Amino acid sequence: MSNPKFSAVSAADIADVQGSPDTRNLTIDKVGVKNVRHPVRVQDRSGWEQHTVATFNMYVELPHSFKGTHMSRFVEILNDQEREISVQSFRAMLQETSEHLNARTGHIEMTFPFFLEKQAPVTGVRSMMDYEVTLVGEITDGKVMTEVNVVVPVTSLCPCSRQISDYGAHNQRSHVTVQVRASAFIWIEELIDIVEQEASCELYGLLKRPDEKHVTEKAYDNPKFVEDLVRDVAGRLNQDQRIHSYTVEAENFESIHNHSAYAQITFSRDA
Repeated sequence: MSNPKFSAVSAADIADVQGSPDTRNLTIDKVGVKNVRHPVRVQDRSGWEQHTVATFNMYVELPHSFKGTHMSRFVEILNDQEREISVQSFRAMLQETSEHLNARTGHIEMTFPFFLEKQAPVTGVRSMMDYEVTLVGEITDGKVMTEVNVVVPVTSLCPCSRQISDYGAHNQRSHVTVQVRASAFIWIEELIDIVEQEASCELYGLLKRPDEKHVTEKAYDNPKFVEDLVRDVAGRLNQDQRIHSYTVEAENFESIHNHSAYAQITFSRDA
């Protein structure tokens, strides 16, 4: 015998609380879901497709007249895409978010690990390096803006320590973050290359003893303050006319202090 409490009902019979009016007259800038994981497919510069998992943050603007948004629709949009979302479908998904939730403004962040195979500088031994990449997209009244954010771990060696010490110098692992808006396509690897070339030395997943000697001496011959890191990377970005605006941040995880050193440069060609 069926329980009348659980008898089938249609969607029309269930109250839509989120869609009810709100009288507080306050528009919400961003409302949605965070930390939703979904498989993605990323093509690198070599033509190889990487299959990885991204974490999505998805938001829309909520007008002052509505009590809430429909959270389930964000997840529906992800699952209505290909089984693995591609970077190429990112802009289309942004458009769908705005349309499906009837929002003037939509915002999506897609963060994923990006892998490059690297060769050690002396022995040539191969290993994988991972970088954190975030694609950010925003649509407002049908106009789409996208940017890419890459975190590149590198080595920096202190010029002051090198100058004042009779031998040796302290160095540290640093994270250089580059956030770019561009007028034309830019490979993720291009941004990684710029940062690694301007650091005291780049990092590798695997090094043998001859490689370790090489990277230690290279960093010693190429000391960089945190200020040098952001200025040198920014100087390279300034030369690329595809780049409309950028933010460069460097954080040195100090080896002789219990704090980090930090610097940032922000630039826009419209400024």
